[in-house]
Amino acid sequence: MPHRARRLAGTILIVIASCAASPAQSSTAPVINWQAHWITAPALPPYAPALVHFQRTIDLPAKPDHFIVRVSADNAFLLHVNGETVGRGPAKGDLAHWRFETIDLAPFLHSGSNILAAIVWNYGEYKSAAQFTNRTAFLLEGTSPETESANTDKSWQTEIDHGMTIEPLTKPIAHNYYAAEPIEIINTKDFDAAWDAPITDPSHWAPAVPLDRAASRGARDADSNWQLVPDLLPPMEYTPQPGGKVVRTTGLDSAANFPDGAITIPANTTASILIDNGTLTTGYPELSLSGGNAATIRLTYAEALYDAKGEKGNRNDITGKHIAGIYDDYIADGSNNRTFAPFVWRTWRYLQIDIHTGDQPLQLNRFHFTFSAFPFVHRAKFTSDDPSLEKIWNIGWRTARLDAHDTYMDTPYWERLQYVGDTRLQALISYSNAGDDRLARQAINAINDSRMPDGITLSRYPTSLFQSIPPFSLLWIGMVHDYALYRDDPAFVRQQLEGTRTVLAWFLQHQNPNGLMGKLPWWSFIDWTEDFKGGEPPQDANGDSAIITLHYIEALREAAELESAYGDPILAQRYRETAAKSVSAIQTLCWNPQTHLYTDTPHGNHYSQHTNAMAVWLDVAPAAAQRGIMTHILDPANAATISPASYYYRFYLNRALQHAGMGDQYIQQLQPWRNMIDLGLTTWAEQPEPTRSDSHAWSAHPNFDLLNIVAGIQPASLGFKSVLIAPHLGPLHTLTASYPHPQGTIEVQYTREDGKLHAIVHLPHNLHGTFRWQNRSYPITQGTLNLTIPDNKDKTS
Repeated sequence: MPHRARRLAGTILIVIASCAASPAQSSTAPVINWQAHWITAPALPPYAPALVHFQRTIDLPAKPDHFIVRVSADNAFLLHVNGETVGRGPAKGDLAHWRFETIDLAPFLHSGSNILAAIVWNYGEYKSAAQFTNRTAFLLEGTSPETESANTDKSWQTEIDHGMTIEPLTKPIAHNYYAAEPIEIINTKDFDAAWDAPITDPSHWAPAVPLDRAASRGARDADSNWQLVPDLLPPMEYTPQPGGKVVRTTGLDSAANFPDGAITIPANTTASILIDNGTLTTGYPELSLSGGNAATIRLTYAEALYDAKGEKGNRNDITGKHIAGIYDDYIADGSNNRTFAPFVWRTWRYLQIDIHTGDQPLQLNRFHFTFSAFPFVHRAKFTSDDPSLEKIWNIGWRTARLDAHDTYMDTPYWERLQYVGDTRLQALISYSNAGDDRLARQAINAINDSRMPDGITLSRYPTSLFQSIPPFSLLWIGMVHDYALYRDDPAFVRQQLEGTRTVLAWFLQHQNPNGLMGKLPWWSFIDWTEDFKGGEPPQDANGDSAIITLHYIEALREAAELESAYGDPILAQRYRETAAKSVSAIQTLCWNPQTHLYTDTPHGNHYSQHTNAMAVWLDVAPAAAQRGIMTHILDPANAATISPASYYYRFYLNRALQHAGMGDQYIQQLQPWRNMIDLGLTTWAEQPEPTRSDSHAWSAHPNFDLLNIVAGIQPASLGFKSVLIAPHLGPLHTLTASYPHPQGTIEVQYTREDGKLHAIVHLPHNLHGTFRWQNRSYPITQGTLNLTIPDNKDKTS
């Protein structure tokens, strides 16, 4: 049943009635002949932070079977019908791809009068970095003549609500770089809590001001800056959760009943309540309260607590530590059963409630929250006789989930931005762990939409703040190739080829005559490692960076395979020839025969795991040299002379380890993740201590590698039309895993005993493949393989 409750701010979406999204992409979506207009409130400044209520009444002769509407807003809306929450949105895009949601209102309508009400907010100049804006406005249109009575026009009523103000995030507040939503301050006495109820005081309301008629992307003579496209994502998950556990109070004798039960804060009291959720989470906090006129309440959100030195230490330890970070404020008006909830979802493990009461006591009735994230389902399974791997598996999945909402993001607390480097890894986790490509398709399209006239993409998108990391454009080509490997979807891949071509054409213009990549404009970020200044690898005066050239080689080869399969074979051959020139340059100019390693530039003696691992993975290094290179760069004794890969870049290091036939060493490479567990982290950190972010999905790639390397489940051809099962069990004796292939579930089970491996493999119907163990291959033709074979642990698989 729909959840009915009056919320003061940020009403939580419990039930959404939504039409199924069309599989068509936004670039090819049909052009809609819109009839409704965007509307706004009179005298509302176009770019100022604003909170606006919109309302109209429609009369129906009977309850309809369907009442489908399209809804959008700038920036965001929450839609109620007869007091019930029916939808929120829109999903993020840019002005050239502004999303609208499609919602069936019928379950919430009845015969007679029905109130349609929306609350729309725009943070204006304080908007998050991921947000675009044209001006504060709302749009709703019925999709048929029977529903056009709901269309937004001047018959709608509007109310500017002055109860919410916005406070920008400053570095002293955030303690670090912050690129997410600002602080919300709710003053109850100025807030209209009855915004979705029948209007009793018309003096606060005024007829809407129609703006431009709505227009689809691709429409002729469009008057609107918002070029509308359908949101192809499903509604986010909204699941009620308990509030956590009170672990510390000050200014109170006890909070034993809280957060599930009520406690009273006496008049003229300053108190605080620290709550530990147990794990990091994302969602909408809700604090129910009564009384306490003029009392101030602050909710502060933190991934971890800090000691006097500003260090986090063990995340489970609260002794001598304090909370610092993002917060929202609330000023009570003395009414009963109010709910304080921000409009935007927040991120926290620790949440502190600070209260200052005036002349009246304040009752805190209850604290709970609604978890929200992209509705991924964890369909893959991985179990083994090493219990630490199960912890790594579960923490990695939690990390991936919290970093996925209506876009992937860098970190849900600090940077809600869809960076290509992070997103490539997140998409692979989505394919392999959830069997879900919906958010990945959104990401690939979004990055393609960001391409500059120069030809390359931005480093992250959507965002209204310019940032270019040219190597990330190469990784976007990798994303497209990954999609082509894991999904049999030629039409979607072909849509991206224009973008891959312009990216590579731009890089070709910057290639030096010697075959290495020249000096690039903007930011040549590769990895956060100590002697990569600002994340940039060493370069000579004219560039000649081996690692940037290696990523160029990777992208050329990936694009050549895509062109051969889906595009232009002649162009594919040109890419292969260009890649070969760069390969020869690295082999000739960067190989040091004394150290048996590749240098990061031709004229230096700087070495990194990055360059050497990529040279192995891409077979720039001869096969006979690959094991020696990997052994050398992974030897702790050489750590002082070789730049190490970060948590993020270890993904590429792992590709080289697997390619060199050393996959059995993968499990021992997981020690940094075990160290994070020992520190009490419940999601994976951005980098080793001291780390800014405790939740970075680029560190969750073990969830991909445990399936791909350890269980050995890999696509053997484009479209995942065939499978290679090549396990690398290392020290494991037992392993069971399942993998969500588009045609069904792949299941593997391995047992090692008495010098033998017993392997059972089940493939979906019509999927064939090969099982490979210790350099011997066995065909899987009937969907099931059950064999017992010699297990020589001295050999690598």
